[in-house]
Amino acid sequence: MTLPEELKQAALDYHRHAPAGKIRVAPTKSLLTARDLSLAYSPGVAAACEAIVENPQAASELTARGNLVAVITNGTAVLGLGDIGPLAGKPVMEGKGVLFRKFAGIDVFDIEIDQKDPDKLVDTIAALEPTFGGINLEDIKAPECFLVERKLRERMCIPVFHDDQHGTAIIVGAALINALRVVGKKIGDVKLAHAGAGAAGIACLDMLVALGMKPENILAIDRDGVLHSGRRDMDADRARYARDTQARTLAEIVQGADVFLGLSAAGVLKPEMLGTMAQKPIVLALANPVPEIMPDDARRVRPDCVIATGRSDYPNQVNNALCFPYIFRGALDVGATGINEAMKVACVHAIAELARREGSDVAARAYGGKPPHFGREYLIPQPFDPRLLVQLAPAVAKAAMESGVAARPIADMVAYREKLMQFVFRTGLVMKPVFERAKNDPKRVVYAEGEEETVLRAVQTVVDEGLAKPILIGRPEVIARRIERIGLRLEAGRDFELCNINSDPRFDEYWQQYYALMQRRGFTQALAKSVVRSRSTVIAALMLQCGDADAMICGTVGRYQKKLGYILDIIGPDRGVAAPAAMTAVANDSGTYFFVDTHVQDDPDAEQIASATLQASLRLKLFGIEPRIALLAASNFGSRDNAVTHKLQSALEIIRKRVPKLEVEGEMQADLALDPALRARVFPNSRLNGRANVFVFPNLAAANTAFNMTRVLSDGVVIGPILMGVAKPAHVLTPQATVRRVVNMSAIACVEAQIRAAAAAQTQTQT
Repeated sequence: MTLPEELKQAALDYHRHAPAGKIRVAPTKSLLTARDLSLAYSPGVAAACEAIVENPQAASELTARGNLVAVITNGTAVLGLGDIGPLAGKPVMEGKGVLFRKFAGIDVFDIEIDQKDPDKLVDTIAALEPTFGGINLEDIKAPECFLVERKLRERMCIPVFHDDQHGTAIIVGAALINALRVVGKKIGDVKLAHAGAGAAGIACLDMLVALGMKPENILAIDRDGVLHSGRRDMDADRARYARDTQARTLAEIVQGADVFLGLSAAGVLKPEMLGTMAQKPIVLALANPVPEIMPDDARRVRPDCVIATGRSDYPNQVNNALCFPYIFRGALDVGATGINEAMKVACVHAIAELARREGSDVAARAYGGKPPHFGREYLIPQPFDPRLLVQLAPAVAKAAMESGVAARPIADMVAYREKLMQFVFRTGLVMKPVFERAKNDPKRVVYAEGEEETVLRAVQTVVDEGLAKPILIGRPEVIARRIERIGLRLEAGRDFELCNINSDPRFDEYWQQYYALMQRRGFTQALAKSVVRSRSTVIAALMLQCGDADAMICGTVGRYQKKLGYILDIIGPDRGVAAPAAMTAVANDSGTYFFVDTHVQDDPDAEQIASATLQASLRLKLFGIEPRIALLAASNFGSRDNAVTHKLQSALEIIRKRVPKLEVEGEMQADLALDPALRARVFPNSRLNGRANVFVFPNLAAANTAFNMTRVLSDGVVIGPILMGVAKPAHVLTPQATVRRVVNMSAIACVEAQIRAAAAAQTQTQT
């Protein structure tokens, strides 16, 4: 395999960077005290050993085995490098482990075995069964790989999966299903020419037959020629595809074929051969790094072709990473004793179905482009699509249960999907109570930037999950065109209400309402009409104020302060609130932390800080989180005598006077807020217990800086900003908002609207 020099050097630097390689083992339990040691090792560990002796299934509950996969090779067929040996194959196996962990949360030990004898290799691997929940065989040459996998599946009671065979076959199956849909052909009717009948090739043919392709419609060729009935040099796997044919060359078997499947060598499919194929040919040219025919060459000869390769720099990359993490995730979670045909077929259909939905914005950002939509250049999802786990693992688990190989069937698939969602979206756990509450009584949420792609994608998720009743502000023709271009399933009237920014009949009422609010601020009627016609944030705020919506979201384009100004002009502050404020959360591996005030008040006084803190403590109740609040400064409990210290001390006094039982402390430095032991040494009388989860800063610069540094350095995910202190549920996001952030804020806005509606109803009843 020849790599460009720059890429080669970058890859070497990547692998050398300390610590060397790509994986390491990390403890998952606390090991800080003598008691921790007694639980983790002697004598406490004996209890776990005895429990497993009594019930071997308990190993999945008491050890890492249920989430541990072995990636095993003997180095005889590594990538396109050939028989380079097990040691040189180790970087590939480590890479496989990284993908398992990244995409599906599965832990991996990579095992490189110096053994070419297939029977001895089988004996070695089979002896490892007590250690692992599953075995992923990798880069073992054909035909030995067939024998090794077959014997291991017979001997072992855990999933054994040769990814080079079955992973490739699953992705090829999904790509072909969707390619046939694009060209309007049926799998039972098409003829296929196959080049490269090795391990992966035969597995692909087996899968396509399982999906409905007729074996008699398949002609294949390997390095020794066409598989025909007169050959006597074929193993049993190849012999299944030997046909009674006079064809002896690739050019002959390609003629009239609807599909070309290549897992062979660079450039073997000549342009003139492609020219002889049937109308709208499907070309799966999967040789790496150079395919059997380059896409540009193929399209020059056959503009009507649909083509996929194994390369990431062309559309439709057939990549095993789309499959193996998720098929193992589903298999492990039900304690499957193997991976059978039903599970593989279920995975095929799940991948194909996901590609027919709208493309993922997360995957698009990973590849530096716009989210694609289903068609000739988007037949299969991209590997970084976060929905793969939630789509594929349940499909595989369900197939395992239905086919009778699940030792631990999942009783509640809805709860299982939610658990997977929490892994995919790190805000999932903290947002779970908000989502559940929003679904119970969806409210009308108006989106000021209804034409924006991020908003439209978020609204699709909001509709799918039943979180709110969306109202989009924008031009109908633009919204419809973008929905179609993105490939969304939204339909105006059915899924969302549309407020036409150019001709909504309520505009007379809206501009008059706006003029009444602004007439003593230098506004004429003409200016009021002009602003309402041209500012979607103003329209959204007026809809909310007039009762035509229950909550609003804006800010995915434009300046935060400008949009906040419109909201305050029209809706105004909440009763008893000194000034509005914004709270933003960061969810990372160590928890979820809330920062106040990140976006609104430049230099708040003590009363404003106290007000913002109390508003923040109420918002944490939405998430089911008990607030533990730290007022942060450069001093600890009066150690510095300056204006900031005095301001925060005054704010603390106000807070405690209004809500005496609130767990709040300050002023203190950030390390004391995060380290209870250190705080106890410095200030034993602190009323704050444990690690703080709400950080209140003396000014906006400090809060915004701390929030952004935490977000970037911890690879955290943002919730918010959550606007507080406005009379109605109105939120201003930022242009950096992702689709998931808009979805999360939609649920928060909906729940806030529910709470306000309930409070208003109670007040009316009492009156």
